[in-house]
Amino acid sequence: MAKPNRSVRMAVIGYGFAGRSFHSYLIGLVPQLELRGIASRDAQTRERIRRERGCKAYESFDQVLADPDVDAVVLATPNSTHAEMAIAALRAGKHVVTDKVMALTQADCLKMIEEASRARRILTVFQNRRWDGDFLTLKKLLAEGRLGSLRWLEMAWQGFGAWGGWRGRRDMGGGKLYDLGAHMIDQAIQLFNDDPVNVFARMHYDLPGTDVESHAMVVIEFAGGQTAVCDVSALAAIPKPRFHAFGTAGTFRKYGLDPQEQAMINGDIDSASEDPSNYGRLHDGKSETIIPTIPGRWRSFYENFADAVLNGAPLAVDPLSVTRSVRVIEAAFTSAKEGRVVSLNKRAERNP
Repeated sequence: MAKPNRSVRMAVIGYGFAGRSFHSYLIGLVPQLELRGIASRDAQTRERIRRERGCKAYESFDQVLADPDVDAVVLATPNSTHAEMAIAALRAGKHVVTDKVMALTQADCLKMIEEASRARRILTVFQNRRWDGDFLTLKKLLAEGRLGSLRWLEMAWQGFGAWGGWRGRRDMGGGKLYDLGAHMIDQAIQLFNDDPVNVFARMHYDLPGTDVESHAMVVIEFAGGQTAVCDVSALAAIPKPRFHAFGTAGTFRKYGLDPQEQAMINGDIDSASEDPSNYGRLHDGKSETIIPTIPGRWRSFYENFADAVLNGAPLAVDPLSVTRSVRVIEAAFTSAKEGRVVSLNKRAERNP
């Protein structure tokens, strides 16, 4: 494929799992994007960057910001750093992609959005799970009316065992609710296309050596009376369905995770193929139908980002839309700590 006349020159901050297996890989699949370099404070990691990605290895974030040949930065860094680093990059004239979660508070999200507006630069969030095959499949069923009106949605993303590193530290934005939960809550808001108004949560802290939640369940009430239940766990050796959607015309249940991640780790995301045994089931009250999963396409996020920077296309992930899920996560921690329903729209708060 011929190289386009213009491209967006990208630098990734961090070469951990997200920077290595997600961002630098996906950027390389989009002709309109050029991986200018990756930043790491570790000398051995920088050598690995040169060897594996064949690009410049920066010693620091500041070095990236000072490089006039960098148009945009990707923050593949601990969640607690996103707000400060995004604002610094925007002030340096760079476009910004943050990994999810966008920031730890809605207030920080709004500060980031304000700075992007002031700098006239693009800010977006890597909510790649909007392009998961199972999510796209459920969206299609809803658009076709096969579920009727979606009224109750249960979503689970579960595993067994504690995470280490910064993901096991609450002060750095670790834990599964900020990670996998940020995806599920974003998906729920997209599916209902309505405002969350009340949040109730229960959390456990059962794992030694970490101060992040071992299990969290978040119940969200939406303005139209719909309910979403998001369940994340480090105690689930046997997981729940990924999606269990209840509509007025039918019920959809789907097990298993999108296969793109494992295929990408193996170096070929296009080889992703879901086991048919994980296909969803749709029941209309009379009969059950197997629903083949629509193939997911994570690179669509970066294709849209390139189009937005180069051509002014609308962002697929508007950062303002993401602030709603961050607000829900904030409310969930408050609810679990205080044992009450947290209102998001100034309704009278009520006890569970």
